[in-house]
Amino acid sequence: MSVSSAGQGANSASKKVKAVKVTTEEEREAVNLAADWADISQGLRKDLGHQAHSQWIKPIQPGTYCKETGTLDLYLPTEFSANWVNDRFADRLSLAWKIARPDVRHVRILVQPGRRQLPELRLGSGGRPSRAPANDSANGSSDSLSAALSGEAFTALGQGPAGIDASQTFSSFVTGESNVLACNAAQRMAATEKPQFSPLYLKGSTGQGKTHLLHAIGHAYLTNHPHARIFYCSAERFMVEFVQALRQNQMIEFKARLRGFDLLLVDDIQFIIGKASAQEELLYTIDALLQEGKRLVFAADRAPQALDGVEPRLLSRLSMGLVADIQPADIELRRAILENRLQRFASIDVPADVIEFLARTINRNVRELVGGLNKLIAYAQLTGQPVSLQLAEEQLTDILSANRRRITIDEIQRTVCQFYRIDRTEMSSKRRARAVVRPRQVAMYLAKVLTPRSYPEIGRKFGGRDHSTVIHAVRLIEELRTRDADMDGDVRSLLRQLES
Repeated sequence: MSVSSAGQGANSASKKVKAVKVTTEEEREAVNLAADWADISQGLRKDLGHQAHSQWIKPIQPGTYCKETGTLDLYLPTEFSANWVNDRFADRLSLAWKIARPDVRHVRILVQPGRRQLPELRLGSGGRPSRAPANDSANGSSDSLSAALSGEAFTALGQGPAGIDASQTFSSFVTGESNVLACNAAQRMAATEKPQFSPLYLKGSTGQGKTHLLHAIGHAYLTNHPHARIFYCSAERFMVEFVQALRQNQMIEFKARLRGFDLLLVDDIQFIIGKASAQEELLYTIDALLQEGKRLVFAADRAPQALDGVEPRLLSRLSMGLVADIQPADIELRRAILENRLQRFASIDVPADVIEFLARTINRNVRELVGGLNKLIAYAQLTGQPVSLQLAEEQLTDILSANRRRITIDEIQRTVCQFYRIDRTEMSSKRRARAVVRPRQVAMYLAKVLTPRSYPEIGRKFGGRDHSTVIHAVRLIEELRTRDADMDGDVRSLLRQLES
């Protein structure tokens, strides 16, 4: 081999080695950017609140960074969201990045390269939108796109057609006494046959499953009606789109797009309070869709009658269908939710006492309950420690302290006496009549379950009784619950009252 060819071979090998180094450096830089962004995003979440962060900041993806110019590109999925973030959060993002990485001098907010843009809906005769399926892509491929109010696509990571989260389905929704009505009504709304009621109004406090049911309705409806046009949004998103159309003199197009959907899903409707023009437009949209037999689902943290500042006509439309209440999950449902969630972590052993502890302690909402379990399992996996009661108490301090409501034995006695309609003095009396003894035993059982008091301490609160009397009462009620449906029902009802 000639010297020339040998030199060329060495040069080629050198280029390959250099290319490998460049790739490694690029990967390292991407990892560093992602880590910095995780910290920045968490800080912005605290500053802006969950709603604004989830809608505008969370979808941002760190892009390329040029060291020579100090320019960092941040990507968003759509032109609308990029413009919105650029107008309102550009300075805050730039400052946050400069604090995290002093070498960053410029931050650009751009549309993610290669994202497909959905063309504006074409208005046909009579000013109505064309009936092309919103969940069908232009070339018929599987990456379906959906028409949003702005004519852009919801194609964020983890979301399917029309912004529907494919993981939040009816099969993954755990039902109990507190939410079975809402779940059944939601399934009826998504069925092939026309529902007997519309709109459906889901009412429940934060973290009880309203949003899950909205996504489940959209997912099931698309399964049953593959060519249907659906739109899912929050009331805040509706307001943004409405104001945008108003400013750009595109109200005709806005109305035409909105009224062309077969299923309209609006979350957090309480945030439309006080917006007179938006309320009026929503009112006309509801009327138009109902006249054509379309389906509408709304969700809020309060009943329609409790929405202050809502126009009476809109209030009557929201409550004219079915209002399905989602009550806080009781202890049985919380256990079932945890057991269901554990199926995703087949390799992790979570003892029964940990499940019971989490179900009893984290009782404010389901979202915190699932989040607590996820955090505990993630910590155990990352550190190699086994999941235990001690580990749960150590690592979930914030969640547990926020959920703990100190229930006293006096409160338990008062509640039990009201339930069984006996005098409060019977908790400490020496009477042995069955009508008095059984409620007293139930109160002792609840005192052991719901308070950290020892058997002797509980005995002293019940007229100075011996600890063996309390142990007997606890074991007896536990046994009766397994074979006496009435007793089990009484205890469940008392637990709900005391834990609510």
